[in-house]
Amino acid sequence: MCGIAGCYQQHDGFALAEAMSNRIAHRGPDADRIYAFDEGDVRAFLAHRRLSIIDLSSEADQPFSKRGLTICYNGELYNYKELRAELSKAGVGFRTNGDTEVVLEAWRRWGPDALKRFRGMFAFAMLDEDSGSMYLARDPLGIKPLYFLRRQDGVVFASELKALVTAVGSELRTEPGALIASMLYYWLPEQRCAIDGVEKLPPGSWAEFRPDGSSRHEMYWRVTDVATEAAAGPPADLRTIIEESVAAHMVADVPVSTFLSGGLDSSLVTVLAKRMDPSVDSYTITFRAQDQKLEAMPDDAIYARKVAQQFGIDLHEIEIAPDVVELLPRIVDILDEPIGDPAAINTLLMCDTARDAGVKVLLSGMGADELFGGYRKHLACVMGAQYQRLPGVLRNGVIGPAVRRLPVTVNGRGLRYARWAKRFETFANLSEETAFRRSYTMYDGDQLAGLLSPDLEPYVGKLLSEHADIYHDTTLDDHVNRMCLADSRMFLPGLNLAYTDRSSMAASTEVRTPFVDPIVARAAFSIPGSEKIHRRVSKLALKKAAEAWLPKEIIYRPKASFSAPLRAWVRNDLRELVDDTLLRGELVGSGFLQRAAVQKLVDDERAGREDYSKQIWQLLTLETWTRHMRSLGVTITSL
Repeated sequence: MCGIAGCYQQHDGFALAEAMSNRIAHRGPDADRIYAFDEGDVRAFLAHRRLSIIDLSSEADQPFSKRGLTICYNGELYNYKELRAELSKAGVGFRTNGDTEVVLEAWRRWGPDALKRFRGMFAFAMLDEDSGSMYLARDPLGIKPLYFLRRQDGVVFASELKALVTAVGSELRTEPGALIASMLYYWLPEQRCAIDGVEKLPPGSWAEFRPDGSSRHEMYWRVTDVATEAAAGPPADLRTIIEESVAAHMVADVPVSTFLSGGLDSSLVTVLAKRMDPSVDSYTITFRAQDQKLEAMPDDAIYARKVAQQFGIDLHEIEIAPDVVELLPRIVDILDEPIGDPAAINTLLMCDTARDAGVKVLLSGMGADELFGGYRKHLACVMGAQYQRLPGVLRNGVIGPAVRRLPVTVNGRGLRYARWAKRFETFANLSEETAFRRSYTMYDGDQLAGLLSPDLEPYVGKLLSEHADIYHDTTLDDHVNRMCLADSRMFLPGLNLAYTDRSSMAASTEVRTPFVDPIVARAAFSIPGSEKIHRRVSKLALKKAAEAWLPKEIIYRPKASFSAPLRAWVRNDLRELVDDTLLRGELVGSGFLQRAAVQKLVDDERAGREDYSKQIWQLLTLETWTRHMRSLGVTITSL
């Protein structure tokens, strides 16, 4: 796992590559190098920061050059030994024992078709010195990031947006539509970037940039196609596939640990990993009692301890009680774009602790909820479709008004079910796609428009249309799997994989996700939605598979969220910051946000009438991000 950056056909390429490499030094503290190629009409600079996981020798340092090809690679190829054996039989000689050289030689032999053979997480640049072309590629599901900017007659690229901003910030400007998207989703979809002109290489794709300034972009893997094919075939054997995926993700020349929340997904990954390597240990989080009370959060640590005790796992507990005022600007900088999910803080603090203990690799259960219908929103949308069968007079005349009158806190204690009921009431009467969008976004269209300058209202309609287009871009005839497919295209890469990569790499650690795997994804979409959500049980097919390894107490326990005590932070720790930084901030002062609308959010939250803590946190992170970008020379645009 590493950080990459580079410049192609840039007259100031070396200076840019050096600046970008220095800015992402946290991604690879074990080695760094810049490779320069300047011959004929081709000028390229590739920078690499290495976190050594496989083949720890200096021979495997990058950029790695061999017979006219130079690769700058971030990731892990879990099937590299099998591919190496196949290439060796064909006469290819190797001088290292790692996966980087396998990627290079596979590309030499098969070209972009090699990408279909790779099982892993990766983003890389490949310079073909004979043709003069620069290639960029990214893994199928978007685990590893790759940002690029078309500049001069070529391209500038990096693992993190902050590297590009550091190098050419004075040339850049914010993109208002993306900032509004961050308010809607509290993260950014893959097709949008907060900086105008900067693009994210889409998951499952590669691009070629040529010396004459032309370029092409191709997809080699589409989850929509895979889902359609899988749904038409027989259901997969989940037990075999998941066990094999965890085994594949254990490949490393350093010790491997896991995250363990005590929920199904992390427990399943942890127990399987422990069966394969008895030295595996785990990390979990706990919360201050007062925060837990206001948040009305279940004590997940109880279940994590039970799993650890039953399976003999060394469990490291980390209390989440940070100085959130001090941490806010750090996490905003780490996340690159305005991502308003406080779960990133949990990941950062766990990875910090693990790294201090010498851990470089951790396994996560991320991705199972998206693929197997495990989120509360999935069950809620199914229940919403059933709720619509009730008479309208009962839904709209009795239940709806009663729910809207419920307070969300009483005497300093959060009312968890009141929050859920109020949330459910906002989308239970809507059509399928609209209900799904509203089940996990921050506002409906009118609410979002009401927060913004009237001049920005057209952006809102475009965002809602984009969501609808993606949701309906499928032939699946299964409600649950349509939601899972939308999540695998939007929520998973846009939020969960994005914050996991940035937060873990900020601590110089690598997080692997055995569920976020092409083979597991295909298996997931072979399971009918009726076997994922049945009656009031979510993720049923995965739970049945897990019975081979886990006690039912863990498998069928209530769903919990991997989050932070946000309500306590917004009410207490961040109170002054909300007043001084948000309500008197640049976004309000410029008119981008309407002061009265933001003030009402704050007032309703503090009075306990509504739960707007997530919205306030997101707006506070957006304001902090905006100020940070301005300090780096980026032009802040309101329109």
